[in-house]
Amino acid sequence: MTAPPVQAIHVHGLEKSYKKLRALRGVDFDVARGSIFALLGSNGAGKTTVVKILSTLLKPDAGTATVVGFDVTAQPASVRESISLTGQFAAVDEILTGRENLVLVARLRHQKDAGRIAADLLARFQLTDAADRRVSTYSGGMRRRLDIAMSLIGKAPVIFLDEPTTGLDPQARLEVWNSVRQLAGQGITVLLTTQNLDEAEHLADRIAILHEGRIIANGTLAELKQLFPPAKVTYVEKQPSLEDIFFAITGHEAAGSAASADTDN
Repeated sequence: MTAPPVQAIHVHGLEKSYKKLRALRGVDFDVARGSIFALLGSNGAGKTTVVKILSTLLKPDAGTATVVGFDVTAQPASVRESISLTGQFAAVDEILTGRENLVLVARLRHQKDAGRIAADLLARFQLTDAADRRVSTYSGGMRRRLDIAMSLIGKAPVIFLDEPTTGLDPQARLEVWNSVRQLAGQGITVLLTTQNLDEAEHLADRIAILHEGRIIANGTLAELKQLFPPAKVTYVEKQPSLEDIFFAITGHEAAGSAASADTDN
């Protein structure tokens, strides 16, 4: 029996254009099994295009990509059986209760004992007390947790989270972060796209910065910090934040620095 690949996701030379717009210009990265990998970039950097290709919703113009050893172009059915995808907005039915949403998805995916599966997921995502309330009464964080729970039905080893905390308040964002950490703790590989620097800094084992269709930096937070020269003030070394690193690498000025410059002038 062939051993599963060490890398859950392998991407090499990925290119994609929309007419004259080159969305991806040769993207390369690997994601280790059971890790959280953040694809960090501004709007229009190409993050969602990468996720669409990896989830077989879009074909690349060039390059290769595999998910748990399956080629996204040559073996799309096998890839789809191995992944779950959660988009930028929660795909839940607000008329149904949380439990009914989960039971519905379990039945659609031909899972046995849909009721037990729903109960287990409700407990895992701290939604048991709200299980029999309509989703229309849920907070943003609760909806997002339910959405992620629904995506796990079928026990896919890889989950894609496309900007999972878009539009959420700080408390709801923390709730989703805790849920994502739990997934990785259970051995699930998580690839999340985000433009939230704090999100990448707090969640990811590795971070790749995607800028204008290219990966311009890739590493752990500690490795990325080495790219930023330390500043010393009265013999105390300043540790750069991920925000400092991001703006330095992409050639943009941080908002705080720009404001300071305007004040000085």
